[in-house]
Amino acid sequence: MMAAVDVRDMGRRTSRVAVVTVLVGASLVVGADAPALAARRLPVTAFQSAGDPTSLIDRSRAAITTVGVDGVVLRASGASVTAPDRGAERQRRRAHHDQLRAELLVSNYSDAVGDFAEPVAHRLLASAAHRRAVVRALVRDVTRRGWDGISVDLEALAPRDTTGLTAFVRALQRALPRRATLSISISTAASRAGYRRMGYDLRALGRAVDRVMLMAYDQHGPWEDTPGPIGALGWQRKGIAAARHTVPRAKLDLGVAGYGYAWRPHSNDQLSVAQARTRAGSRARFDEASGEWTARLADGSTLWWSDRRSWQLRVKLARTLGLHGLALWVLGRADPLR
Repeated sequence: MMAAVDVRDMGRRTSRVAVVTVLVGASLVVGADAPALAARRLPVTAFQSAGDPTSLIDRSRAAITTVGVDGVVLRASGASVTAPDRGAERQRRRAHHDQLRAELLVSNYSDAVGDFAEPVAHRLLASAAHRRAVVRALVRDVTRRGWDGISVDLEALAPRDTTGLTAFVRALQRALPRRATLSISISTAASRAGYRRMGYDLRALGRAVDRVMLMAYDQHGPWEDTPGPIGALGWQRKGIAAARHTVPRAKLDLGVAGYGYAWRPHSNDQLSVAQARTRAGSRARFDEASGEWTARLADGSTLWWSDRRSWQLRVKLARTLGLHGLALWVLGRADPLR
């Protein structure tokens, strides 16, 4: 990574490839208030950080099916998870108030390293006792706290994690109540071999979960020197094609970015869609090939961002390919969905 950027806030990138659960962005015309797009015909999972305003859910509720709340993380031992805090519970209550489903997201993000920690995930996945303990805790959150399901977001995995990940997801699926759903976010690869190298047995995972969310974003980011699209359409198509060999289309969600990145001469950072639009001003241009906006600024900065127009193209792609739905990362940085 080039700059000291908080990758958790930067939108779920893995330490190796680009990062899915499926997540959304927004704006048809730079500098103008374009109407938000309807995506009612396809289910949409929109991710929300536990500490963000619940009003973000309200303003996009007409287009959302499920709110995925980034609410709990594995502890360093891999033997337990944190409990949902008050912020996460507020998000759950708001989703239910708006008649939306609420899934609790569990991840292996580590504040200690400022990234997703494979060793932490491995301590969970390699131990049957740890898997049982974490499954019990997550099921307890669903049954006692009223969550509608669990969303698994274990990133930066390795081939050594494949068997344990499958066992963990299967155990969760068996233990959750019938009413609860189970989803998993996976990083994007251009080939079946690429998915295997990331620690995924896609066939087994697809059978165990209700939805596989392809994190089809973070193709490029501030951790590398060369600017590029957050998730170009062609790159996304390749990732979908490789996943569809083993995951039924009816279970596959396309994850979409709702944010941007800035590559600057001395530091790089993440931007909300609104920030990118403002910073770019009249220099913004829409790149038809990637389906994203970009701008080269006078100070030498390069911006790329995925907005409402980008989202519309991904909705069309998901419909054309017969996918289950879409997912957006993240409500706090994206334009509202309508």
